[in-house]
Amino acid sequence: MRRITLPSGESIPVLGQGTWGWGEDPGRRGDEVAALHAGLELGMTLVDTAEMYADGGAEEVVGEALAGRRDEAFVVSKVLPSHASRSGTIAACERSLKRLGTDRIDLYLLHWQGRYPLQDTVAAFQQLVEDGKIRYWGVSNFDHRALADLQDVPGSSGLATDQVLYNLSRRGPEYDLLPWCANHQLPVMAYSPIEQGRILDDTTLNDVAARHSVSAAAAAIAWVLRRDSLCTIPKASSPQHVRDNATALDVELTREDLDALDRAFPPPSGPRPLEML
Repeated sequence: MRRITLPSGESIPVLGQGTWGWGEDPGRRGDEVAALHAGLELGMTLVDTAEMYADGGAEEVVGEALAGRRDEAFVVSKVLPSHASRSGTIAACERSLKRLGTDRIDLYLLHWQGRYPLQDTVAAFQQLVEDGKIRYWGVSNFDHRALADLQDVPGSSGLATDQVLYNLSRRGPEYDLLPWCANHQLPVMAYSPIEQGRILDDTTLNDVAARHSVSAAAAAIAWVLRRDSLCTIPKASSPQHVRDNATALDVELTREDLDALDRAFPPPSGPRPLEML
């Protein structure tokens, strides 16, 4: 498994597992747990969740799946902006820890920027690090301007990542956000690399996938992973889905592939507002 390095020096897999939509249907719980186990066996030990997903239900599924295996995973969760005051962030983290059945979250993110001052949220993150309840902290859905503003907040040097929407149909970050992050040695975590399945019927993407004998989803994930200092967290709802995602790691897109995908999904020619799902 290829890995990227966080500012702390610790490395994480470039391909992880997302859990958006997990915990919503009790009938799918067994498949969700089995999917996470399959990913762990394949080295996809980066596991992303959030208190927002199924009102904590996804965290509970992750906790069940990691029972007895917690040390195998690098767990990411997120605090909602409505909870992101100094005391609210700490309380939200403690609730997430309980649902996850663990004593620490490896990476804790502000899900998006809200009404609370960033200095209060960062101060809470620092307190949680000092207390051993989280190991690292970061943000999600921040554009390059918001990241620049964050630099002025005391304690912001602890920032570990920015998790953003990035895929073939959402290429806006290439114009300004990804270059900013590269210049500041900030790793990026891309969510929804297959656009919740909406791009999988594209003819060009399927042609590229066929040339490499993989699915369209794996080709789309491989396209995201072509970039350095970037990891991604596709959701998978079954072990077979996880195994299919993992085939993206063996795909090396050619110049012909990339040019064809650029024609089908043009890169940005100017700044675009950061999109989110």
